[in-house]
Amino acid sequence: MDDLAQIVAIYNSTIASRQVTADTEPVTVASRQAWFAAHQQADRPLWVVEQAGQIIAWLSFSSFYGRPAYHGTAEVSIYLATSARGQGLGRFLLQAAIAHSAGIGLHTLLGFIFGHNTPSIRLFETQGFKLWGHLPEVAELDGIARDLLILGLKIKP
Repeated sequence: MDDLAQIVAIYNSTIASRQVTADTEPVTVASRQAWFAAHQQADRPLWVVEQAGQIIAWLSFSSFYGRPAYHGTAEVSIYLATSARGQGLGRFLLQAAIAHSAGIGLHTLLGFIFGHNTPSIRLFETQGFKLWGHLPEVAELDGIARDLLILGLKIKP
């Protein structure tokens, strides 16, 4: 559970920016236990990056839409500790996820990114993701309507 506490701390560190997650208040370790358990499967892993015994980044593959026909599609999420941002770690993790995807039965990766999160959009675009969907003003953060973009990538077998 120590890993989950560190994962949650990184996630919670992104909430205040209003760029990364639709959560507006910190989440608890207890509230993330089912999510954590779901990511102990080989085809929906959760990866962590450690430095000096502390988790500084994580990446998860999450099922898309929960129906059998979508099993070959996964949402990829990347979260970095404040100290790990801007050093290429996000790019490294995304490249590793793309390389790993076919081996776990995935043919499609998706990123759900706020339209105002330019760094994440650029990161995904540099790895070949394209804009597949634009949901205008579907989120409201601090009274500001925000767009959600869906970026997608077909995985080569």
